[in-house]
Amino acid sequence: MSTSAPPPTAERRGAAAGLLAGIGRTPLVELAFPELPAGVRLFAKLEACNPGGSIKDRPVAGMVTRALAAGRLAGGRRLLDSSSGNAGISYAMLGAALGIPVTLVVPGNASAERLARIRAHGAELILTDPVEGYDFALREARRLAARRPDRYWHCDQYGNEDNWRAHYEGTGGEILAQVHARTGAPPDVLVAGVGTGGTLTGVGRRLREARAEVEIVAAIPERFPGIEGLKPLGAPDDIVPAILDQGLIDRRVPVTSEAAAATCRRLAAQGLFVGPSSGAFVWAALQVAAERRRGVVVTVLSDTGERYGSTGLWPSP
Repeated sequence: MSTSAPPPTAERRGAAAGLLAGIGRTPLVELAFPELPAGVRLFAKLEACNPGGSIKDRPVAGMVTRALAAGRLAGGRRLLDSSSGNAGISYAMLGAALGIPVTLVVPGNASAERLARIRAHGAELILTDPVEGYDFALREARRLAARRPDRYWHCDQYGNEDNWRAHYEGTGGEILAQVHARTGAPPDVLVAGVGTGGTLTGVGRRLREARAEVEIVAAIPERFPGIEGLKPLGAPDDIVPAILDQGLIDRRVPVTSEAAAATCRRLAAQGLFVGPSSGAFVWAALQVAAERRRGVVVTVLSDTGERYGSTGLWPSP
């Protein structure tokens, strides 16, 4: 159900500023697995600490605040985008805080927890056929934007340059500073994935500036059943995000949904409750680490596992 956010008051703008100030500066945790070689350390950014519970708060905050400054949402235009769920939560949360009406096109198989949070913030939801995948939701958002430019401003997280810049300036800079503080040097390996390509492109560019020989690894999910938030790529009709810098990628590591889920459960046993894309990244990071005798591998734990209870990710009583 669509609702229109009331216009922001001075008090509300203050609350929104506080929310925006809470995004980023997440902890860096060191992961311990018995199969890690003695000379290899594995670190991960704990992105569930963002107010929206995922790494998506970073690019969405950057894209939305710059759009407001440029007047793209003037006259009551609705912010429109497609999402697999986490970016949708960030758009809905910041839209409610900033008084921006939001419309989101989301595949119908997004977890019930994600959809409930988007609805709680008052955003309009358009659900697409899950069988058609993320690319169909993206095409539907483009179709709506082209048909009603007076009603919608299409944020387009797949092609918005402010997406990767948020990770270059924020996530990447934080990783460099935090890893250097723990090890005295930049990371040797970055493991990430491709949803919009923003994290891999922004963080990858920042780390490569600091260490030209850093290895950048993309975790690639199987096509079906897939892993929420990650694109498989590789098929001729796959939409490759416009902001993805594929030239950064040194290596692609295939990951199954079973391997990602099993790794989530291993992380939960260590006190880290994360979603399947995080499990995929850590599984891929362990494969890369096993081939090394020494070095520092870094990845991101993208979101919280609390939004996957309805998907069967966690064992039932």
